[in-house]
Formats: sequence, structure tokens, C-alpha cells
Amino acid sequence: MLELKTLLLFGLQGQEILLIVLVVLLLFGGAKIPELMRGLGKGVKSFKEGMKEVDDEVKTDEK
Repeated sequence: MLELKTLLLFGLQGQEILLIVLVVLLLFGGAKIPELMRGLGKGVKSFKEGMKEVDDEVKTDEK
């Protein structure tokens, strides 16, 4: 529900969200969507790990 509220804050309403979903389905097809989401998840995980490493280095340098 939080995601929906966030999208509504950006001026996207139900019809626009549905249109975006349909365009994504047409462009990538139903079979490619899980693969795209998996890749996105791996990218986010890698980014978070990189940020954690930077934080650890900064804390080490402060000591």
C-alpha cells in the first residue's frame, strides 16, 4: 500500500499505472518480467553491499 501512495504522490493515478504496466508487458513479454526483476534485485543488493563497505571504511578511518 505504501508503494501505491508513493506513486500517487508523483501524480500517477490508477489508469496511468495500468498503462505503464501494459506497456512493460508489451515491450518485454510476460516471461521476461521475472528475469528483469531478478536482475534489478541483484543490482539493488550489490549497491547496498557497496554502500555498506564505504560506511565501514569511513568508520575505520575515523578511528
